Amino acid sequence: MTAAAPLESESRRVRRVAGIDVGGTYTDLVLYETGSGGSFVRLAKVPTTLPNQAVGVLRAIEAAGATPAQLDLIIHGTTATTNAILERKIAAVGLITTRGFRDVLELGRRTRPNAYGMVGAFEALVPRERRFEVTERMRVDGTVVDPLDEGQVAAAAERLLALGCESIVVHFLHSYANPAHELRAGEIVRALWHNAYVTLGHELLSEFREYERGTTASVNAAVQPILDRYIRRLADDLAAGGFTRDLLVMNGNGGTVTARHVGREAVKTIMSGPASGVMAAAATLQQSGLANAITYDMGGTSTDVALIHGGIPEVSSELAIDYGLPIHVPLVDVRTVGAGGGSIAAINAAGMLQVGPESAGSSPGPIGYGRGGTRPTITDANLLLGRLDPAALTAVDASTGLDPLREAIDREIARPLGLSPEDAAAAIIHLANTHMAGAIRVVSLSRGFDPRDFVLFAFGGAGPLHAVAIARELGLPEVLVPARPGLTNALGCLAADLRQDFVNTVNIGLDAIDMTLVAELLGQQRREGEAVNGAEQDEIVETIVIHGADMQFRGQTHLIRVAIPSPDISREALQSAFEEAYFARFQVRLPEVRAVVVNLVTSVIGRRRSFPVKSLIDIRSRSTAAITRPLYASGRWHEARILDRDQLQPSEVIEGPAVIQQFDATTVVEPGSVATVDAIGNLRIKVGAWA
Repeated sequence: MTAAAPLESESRRVRRVAGIDVGGTYTDLVLYETGSGGSFVRLAKVPTTLPNQAVGVLRAIEAAGATPAQLDLIIHGTTATTNAILERKIAAVGLITTRGFRDVLELGRRTRPNAYGMVGAFEALVPRERRFEVTERMRVDGTVVDPLDEGQVAAAAERLLALGCESIVVHFLHSYANPAHELRAGEIVRALWHNAYVTLGHELLSEFREYERGTTASVNAAVQPILDRYIRRLADDLAAGGFTRDLLVMNGNGGTVTARHVGREAVKTIMSGPASGVMAAAATLQQSGLANAITYDMGGTSTDVALIHGGIPEVSSELAIDYGLPIHVPLVDVRTVGAGGGSIAAINAAGMLQVGPESAGSSPGPIGYGRGGTRPTITDANLLLGRLDPAALTAVDASTGLDPLREAIDREIARPLGLSPEDAAAAIIHLANTHMAGAIRVVSLSRGFDPRDFVLFAFGGAGPLHAVAIARELGLPEVLVPARPGLTNALGCLAADLRQDFVNTVNIGLDAIDMTLVAELLGQQRREGEAVNGAEQDEIVETIVIHGADMQFRGQTHLIRVAIPSPDISREALQSAFEEAYFARFQVRLPEVRAVVVNLVTSVIGRRRSFPVKSLIDIRSRSTAAITRPLYASGRWHEARILDRDQLQPSEVIEGPAVIQQFDATTVVEPGSVATVDAIGNLRIKVGAWA
């Protein structure tokens, strides 16, 4: 942990900024302090406190040797909304919609919960008995077909109140084209509703797809009370401790928003935690002189991967948090697979090895944790093969030694497959790596990128354990492991910028669209974003504006995002940009088919002061004792050097096989690969062939 002098008195002005990430198991904090006496970093990792996560945040601040009163800024990443949706621990939501469209949220698209077979179930966020229809209708061009029946709106709101609804959604069919009916219905509902939890679909997402727009609004309404109560409670607790500044909250797009505004658009905090890790990766890459990377975050239950191209994380507006729950607000494009340290290995009904998605979780956890676990996991396989040190595991109740997990792997996996326990453990790791490599292919190859042109940025508690093997399988030439892999999400909160994203549907053929309208809409979106960010102008050192268009060929379903370098782009330039983007993705040209501009999008990014990643390293003197441990790799045992990450010197070279340990993660340098410590403390591992 980075050493730091005692906190100074306010007589010598210092600036203290804390990034705090609340995960399902741990609450992590990185506190950066600058002033006339230099700069210091404080790190803290405390158990997450459920159900009141605010307690854990305060404990993390205390563990870092600070008080809320001493902090100038807090940036907070949370899993509260994501977990609420996944676990369906949500508010009671009511829906008022256009007559005839009560079941849109349940019918969805032509998809199934399972790719094969006719089984599976889906439960809409808003049950049918809390979905009410009213008379109103707009055409797709925004003209009125049926006027709004205001009496029906009031009656529906009163019935939903009687049913115990806490929040409500007003979602009309073509409100994106003309929101007049939705706005008026909102006025009627707000006059009757008992709180501020009223979501109008068009205000959150001005998109033409009624299913995705309605689902996004429903997710917002479902988590709005949960997030609002939590943030209010946290803000009150911080204020009671003397914190007088704004609390910033991470959004899923990789930016931040003030606590005052976050509750209104709560859906945008979905995937806040994974997004913060990607933003930390982007900041680290920028300071390392790199622009392209695939981020790989492996935790206890799952693995998240994302792509950074040209220094900017890929953002998508077409992601789904779960089956039947597409969320069409801009989110960092993170893909998740059910492979984490706690993923259980078993032989399935077909007699084949299977790893995950079932997880041992934190309780009972892997066998090696000594909490009563009896089924082998990825962590147990790593322990048996010498990749992890049984004596250095965190959150272990009692040391079990290697015998119990060896017996379990032998009984459950090795004997049924006719393998030795070591080869069975290696097979578990190899299969898990294959699953994770598949997710990396999705975020790269499916977008037209060759993964071999990218660095693999590995973090999380377990990511550096598997990174070199995965990079070798995919042909990635290099792995980068940051200075504090297990605290990367908290670092991402410090590195995150203020970001506002806007989407407006036009859905007009490119040959017919008024390019003056394009420039006007993009300019309006820019002004709105700058106005919101202006509330935190003291934090902004630079404003970056990114314009784009979601386009498709007429008759197609999926969209392609095309960059617009300037709002006054010509029709011909936009046509050319779309054709090139389409060719890069599908390697085909369709000059005879008309292009359509579906959405105009704008991102307004307020760059905050950069966090120097180098400040995370705290190099200690090297121990003279040489430590080695048997490591099983490439089908045989090797004698691997065991190194302390905090003792590695800049420019030091480590040849594999080696295991590099630190308090928050373990890195395995496979045989044939070579690691170097760069100037800001990263491990840069050149991936070689098996030795």
